[in-house]
Amino acid sequence: MPATFVVVPLWQGSVSARAMSHADGAAAIRGDLPAAATIVVDVPVEAGEALGTGVQRFSTIRRVRELTEQALAQVPDWALTVGGDCGASLAAVAHASRTTRGDLAVLWLDAHPDLNTPDSSPSGGFGGMTLRAIAGDGAEGLALDLATRVAPDRIVLGGIRAIDDEERRFIDDHRVRVLTADDLTDPSTVIGALEATGAANVFVHVDLDVLDPSALAGLSYPMPFGIDAASLATLLREVATRFPLAGAAIAGFAPGSPETATDDLPTILRLVGALTSGASARTSAASSGSST
Repeated sequence: MPATFVVVPLWQGSVSARAMSHADGAAAIRGDLPAAATIVVDVPVEAGEALGTGVQRFSTIRRVRELTEQALAQVPDWALTVGGDCGASLAAVAHASRTTRGDLAVLWLDAHPDLNTPDSSPSGGFGGMTLRAIAGDGAEGLALDLATRVAPDRIVLGGIRAIDDEERRFIDDHRVRVLTADDLTDPSTVIGALEATGAANVFVHVDLDVLDPSALAGLSYPMPFGIDAASLATLLREVATRFPLAGAAIAGFAPGSPETATDDLPTILRLVGALTSGASARTSAASSGSST
């Protein structure tokens, strides 16, 4: 079945000066998605309170997680979640883990590993803690539970190039697989790393800052020496063809203006098409096989 698009215009997980532009970015992408296959999560307008957790805007982020899980419960097959900031992936990974009964690897394509905790985060922004919460560590109400968390040996990081001390410690202690931006240009390297996790299903998270800033203007945290758009699209297509995708997410689009959003959308939609191509290919193959 084709993907359902779940649009989550979450901005509260970002502490960038352009944080609220993440909601604008999600809305811009939504405008080019098929309306009949799109569910929009109604993100509260209020920033939210930390409530002593060390996570800025915790109360709203927790509520958005609940609302996103409700939306994902309506999805008949698999969902491509459109953020918003990286926090939009939290509920999406939990849903994918639940539907695969934990037989899930996560490919986290991002300039940052997002492996901080509320204690180690230099900013308190949940975007930088999202993957650590997916691994089961973090504030109560955000960290995934035993049934849905993804173990570190099922995580593959790709394209990261800005790592905090605690993130480096976690990566080293747990021997998390790390691929450089150059590694991402060879899909066989990425597929090999995912196969080594032993998982049959994959969730792919794409923070658009994995791209080199020359490829996209609407980045709140542009980092040099990222992958180019054509290579990323090829990688996503190959991964989506090789593995059943239990879910995917695109996050981090923070356009500076409606005009620049329009300029960036063809690149983003190319990535959306690459992620959804695998399901189409498998459906075509199955139909061909049943007719012979």
